[in-house]
Amino acid sequence: MKKLVLAAAATAALFLGSIAAHSAELRADHPDTYVVKKGDTLWDISGRFLTKPWNWPEIWHVNPQVENPHLIYPGDILKLVYIDGKPYLVKASDGTIKLRPKARVLSEGDAITTIPMDIIRPFLIDELVVDPSVFETAPYVVALGDERVISGGFDDRLYLRGLDATNSGTAYGVYRKGKEYRDPATNELLGVEARYLANGNIVHEGDPATLEVKKSKLEVLKGDVALPRNEDPLPPVYAPRAPEQEVVAQLISVYDGVSQIGQYNVVTLNKGERDGLEEGHVLTVYQRGKKVLDKIAEERGADDPYVTLPEERAGTLMVFRTYEKVSLALVMDAIRPIHLMDVARNPY
Repeated sequence: MKKLVLAAAATAALFLGSIAAHSAELRADHPDTYVVKKGDTLWDISGRFLTKPWNWPEIWHVNPQVENPHLIYPGDILKLVYIDGKPYLVKASDGTIKLRPKARVLSEGDAITTIPMDIIRPFLIDELVVDPSVFETAPYVVALGDERVISGGFDDRLYLRGLDATNSGTAYGVYRKGKEYRDPATNELLGVEARYLANGNIVHEGDPATLEVKKSKLEVLKGDVALPRNEDPLPPVYAPRAPEQEVVAQLISVYDGVSQIGQYNVVTLNKGERDGLEEGHVLTVYQRGKKVLDKIAEERGADDPYVTLPEERAGTLMVFRTYEKVSLALVMDAIRPIHLMDVARNPY
């Protein structure tokens, strides 16, 4: 909870930044006003006005007297204004939507998100990266209902050992040890994928405790582990922005096992919180330069006739979940095929 409060405070600070020198460059075809629509994301809106959407904090100007001034809702009218000759976006409304014959009261959950929630939700709830020791100490499935060998259906029952005292109704996810994430340069073990199998609620306390399955993705086996589950994650409303410090990361994994990475694929980076990465940080992906044979150099007797071509900009990604040593990021655009081990750096 403390982490969530701090994150919310940091987000508000980013949106509430004072008017200072900025380098936000407007698109040539930018609108003067824009009515926010359901389904819009903050990245979409920023891209309508700016050539570099990660410069959003430099153009967004809010009224601190409005409750939750950093939040934007469908129906809000955004207007481009100039203050001391510099462009800023402001709300032309007070943050409420007037619906006749009655007004609708908005909550934080109604606000638009930074990136598509439907794409990243599984990675905020189901898919995890954990320390390897978790699989040695976590509660585990000791038996399956009806003496089955495998379980995978709605309302199936799993029997768990190793649970501390917990209340009936507590939500748990069931996981299996997946791939290891290692640093390509040092071979340091950065974390282990916890593959989501199913989730449910504790319906009987004790040793073993009974978990009733409510949703299943893959079959559950004896020995799979159970971890507490957050079923109501905070929506991503952080500001897209460039990291303040230099970042050089590599794409070490991609979800869904695709060979070529494109827009809206989720990737794992070998950098995390300890390296200064935060949710909302935007990075540029560079396609690794190929090593090619220089036949002229070969004919001239060069000791090494091979040359590595320069890196080429391939796309943009945004970090949306951080762990201590790795981060998850969503590819926002791809102008060239992106591959594993490509490099991600501060945007330009």
